Amino acid sequence: MKRCVDDRLLPLLCAVLLSACSTPPLRSDAPPRAAAPQAATPASPAAGSTMAAAQTRFEAALKLMQDGQREAAVAALQALCRDYPQFSGPYTDLGILYSKMQRRDAAIASFAQALQRNPDNVVALNYLGGLYREAGDYTRAEQAYQQAQRVRRDYAPSYLNLAILYELSLHRPQQALSQYRLYQQYAGAQAQPMVTVWIKEIELAGAAPSNRVVAGAGP
Repeated sequence: MKRCVDDRLLPLLCAVLLSACSTPPLRSDAPPRAAAPQAATPASPAAGSTMAAAQTRFEAALKLMQDGQREAAVAALQALCRDYPQFSGPYTDLGILYSKMQRRDAAIASFAQALQRNPDNVVALNYLGGLYREAGDYTRAEQAYQQAQRVRRDYAPSYLNLAILYELSLHRPQQALSQYRLYQQYAGAQAQPMVTVWIKEIELAGAAPSNRVVAGAGP
């Protein structure tokens, strides 16, 4: 049975619009400034203006991604990374865009930059896992998914992607079974219906390796 799920599009449980896979609004991942004992120091008007300008440009770049204007979106996100190097979001979305454009090395480099700014960026970790799996680097793929799980225990996509890695690439059906079940637990009503079928196939096969293949990334 051929998988209909492209696991590189699972970070936010979406498979249609690239814009839906974008990161949350911009945030600075630098350590917060220590506050006075009585109350936190309010942000300065200049800082607020900078954030507003960055957010406006970020949203414009995401609109370009949604509209399929990939080269323009790349240029916009690269400019954001250059002008606001403290933010993790632009690097993450640049990595997603590079991934869609089949530019694996550039995508990996962008996600690495995102993680330098925010080591808890589970979207970047999850995408890195998919890119490493495609490259045949299963050890790094496993590590990326596991790190995403350590950062956010209930991040369902990392369990599904790790299950796929265990079943189809590493041929560890029992570990895959465990990850599929955890995925269903954390995804709840949003769980992919086919996962129930995949679980049943492993059980009926006596935990034998699966012959299924993962569908390739869409254009």
